[in-house]
Amino acid sequence: MRGPLNIAVTAARRAGALIARMVDRADTLEVQVKGHNDFVTEVDRLAEAEIVRTLRKAFPDHAILAEEAAGQGGWRRHRGPLWIVDPLDGTTNFLHGFPQIAVSIALAVRGRLEVAVVYDPLRPELFTALRGAGAQLENRRIRVSRRPGLEGALIGTGFPFRDPARLDCHLRTLRQVLPRTAGVRRAGAAALDLAYVAAGRLDGFWEMGLKPWDLAAGILLVEEAGGLVSDFQGRPDPLPTGHVVAGNPQVHEALLELVRATCPEPP
Repeated sequence: MRGPLNIAVTAARRAGALIARMVDRADTLEVQVKGHNDFVTEVDRLAEAEIVRTLRKAFPDHAILAEEAAGQGGWRRHRGPLWIVDPLDGTTNFLHGFPQIAVSIALAVRGRLEVAVVYDPLRPELFTALRGAGAQLENRRIRVSRRPGLEGALIGTGFPFRDPARLDCHLRTLRQVLPRTAGVRRAGAAALDLAYVAAGRLDGFWEMGLKPWDLAAGILLVEEAGGLVSDFQGRPDPLPTGHVVAGNPQVHEALLELVRATCPEPP
């Protein structure tokens, strides 16, 4: 899988260079509204086109699930190689000049994640993972934190902005997490949050209602860095529900217990 990983890195860097060139001109871009508090810019589409072009040139027979071109259908039943792409995670951040954005690319083969790339074009930092070969940040091995539980932990989260009906559920969990930890951070780019869990910068993370392209690369990064990822019921694949809990094994267990108690079945 080194070949696909190298191509994914190339695609992410090309898209990231385009995004970085446009960040100071964000206020001049055409913006469309996809849904409640959900935006897309011409940069999202240009970055996605660059990624798709790079992937298709190298792997013309592979399927691609990309955020801005995503349709409905049986992608979850796809058994061949499938690229899962978010060309610009954190579009709202990008529009406001808030420097927390990422390009996220993952490859699933027969339903199993094999390759992950999360690229922050502003720092710049490149997170990569290959199944069975560990996770890296700029070619240096990374591991999840050694925090033994929630006490003293720094936890990431994201508000359910696409569906305000879930907010009460989320706030119940937040009220339980805050007094038990060193703090909670909401930065607005889930792929980068999960990469930070993999690198030990965050001890854990939870969010609900995410899309596959928000999650796929980050899941493999955390797992290959020695962490655990599940849905709110503890099932090891959060892609079908979009509800995710991640962390080192001890933090994941404690955070999952709180989520189950406060938000067992999100609306």
